[in-house]
Amino acid sequence: MDGTERVMSAKHGRRLAELILAESERTGLGPGSRLPTERQLAVDLGVTRSGVRLALAALEADGLISREVGRGTFFSNAAGQAFDALRASPDEVAGRVAGYPAPAATDFAPADVMTIRRLLEPQALPLVVMWATARDFAEMERCVAGGDQAVNYEEFETWDLALHRVIMAAAHSPLLAALYSVVESARHGQVWGDLKRRSASSQRRAVYQEDHRAIVTALRARDADAAVESMRTHLTRVAGHLLGETR
Repeated sequence: MDGTERVMSAKHGRRLAELILAESERTGLGPGSRLPTERQLAVDLGVTRSGVRLALAALEADGLISREVGRGTFFSNAAGQAFDALRASPDEVAGRVAGYPAPAATDFAPADVMTIRRLLEPQALPLVVMWATARDFAEMERCVAGGDQAVNYEEFETWDLALHRVIMAAAHSPLLAALYSVVESARHGQVWGDLKRRSASSQRRAVYQEDHRAIVTALRARDADAAVESMRTHLTRVAGHLLGETR
């Protein structure tokens, strides 16, 4: 069972994250509340602890929980939106960040996804340079740190997706956020996930993290030209690995 859980897809991890949110809401937990231990969650939900860890990683990447050494895991203030959405529509709770929900997975062709990402993401960065707040930059740094600590493909992909989502949200454009939500939906799809998993390696994750740090550093410096170039370099690298164009 543990072996099966270790290869659980990000989609399954998010489904379990939804279950944790639903059960927490049912028992009266809210922002600031401490979650049960991993062991207790596994017992309560009838899953393994490795599955719980994957779900908690997804919740943490979305900013819904925070982990405090020696104290436990707590729901953040942002979790209030997720609980409100859960009461209104249980199917749309997971993946909330920057005020909009992560959409259902859609299986667009990965080559199409990367073409649109390379058109959209670099061009959005001058807006991020102009409008990003200190809180936005803190969220970016949190996502980069999460990627550093990821121990497997699923955890790294969760933080990678969260970082790009946070960067786009930092433009503070509702229309851009809505457009990017379609791109994000493709990254939850099975076709994307299968191809990305086959192209993944620890060495490539390390290079992607260097790219991520370069992008965030340029954004923090309010250097639009450097941020755009860093994002273009990163997406070209990802496309090459994903589509078999480079080693």
